[in-house]
Amino acid sequence: MTSKTDSTSNSSRSTSTAIDVSGLVFSWDPAQAPLSFPDINLKRGEHLFLHGPSGSGKSTLLSLLAGMLRPHAGSVRILDTDIHRLGAGARDQFRADHLGVIFQQFNLVPYLTTRANVTLPCGLSELRKQHTEPTVAEEAERLLAALSIPEDHWQRKVTRLSIGQQQRIAAARALIGAPGLILADEPTSALDADNRDRFLELLLHLAHRHNTSVLFVSHDQSLARHFGNQLELRGNRT
Repeated sequence: MTSKTDSTSNSSRSTSTAIDVSGLVFSWDPAQAPLSFPDINLKRGEHLFLHGPSGSGKSTLLSLLAGMLRPHAGSVRILDTDIHRLGAGARDQFRADHLGVIFQQFNLVPYLTTRANVTLPCGLSELRKQHTEPTVAEEAERLLAALSIPEDHWQRKVTRLSIGQQQRIAAARALIGAPGLILADEPTSALDADNRDRFLELLLHLAHRHNTSVLFVSHDQSLARHFGNQLELRGNRT
């Protein structure tokens, strides 16, 4: 597996490590050779753009970093914590406290309103709740407005909204409460150019403000210019 890194890190703000991956190996099928991933060392406050062809393991890597999959070999340290040494409950709480995840399929709760979906992480994490400014509801509304979700949509169930709107709601949910790391899996795939650029501007502005690191997965390599570090996955197998 090859990687390309163009580092322009802001070292003065990097007080800890956001992602530290070493010797990571995973396989979905015992009959196939496992995927091997390149080592990653991303400092707190730095951002990484991850790209590669379909099947190269981009979404699998994000699931390993989020602690939703367990590697067959290697270590994963997130925000200076070896997440795979945590028990299942502790790992879930760590994810709730410190990670904002934007899934390809959004994973919104269909019976909740737009605003309730955005505020959901603060109901699962007292730490995220404490980090909202000035209140959970007001931060949720500020994020929705910044991502161009009309106010008359905030009390609608998310199933009544467009795919592009649902994707932006998933982004607002990931951003609320200033998590230490954002894992974004194709977060702009359903957005037009204007909303894509607005989302990226908001994401990186908030990340800079809170010293949050971002790992951003996309097939759109025109977005790579926004990121100081780049990594290409090729799906190498051991």
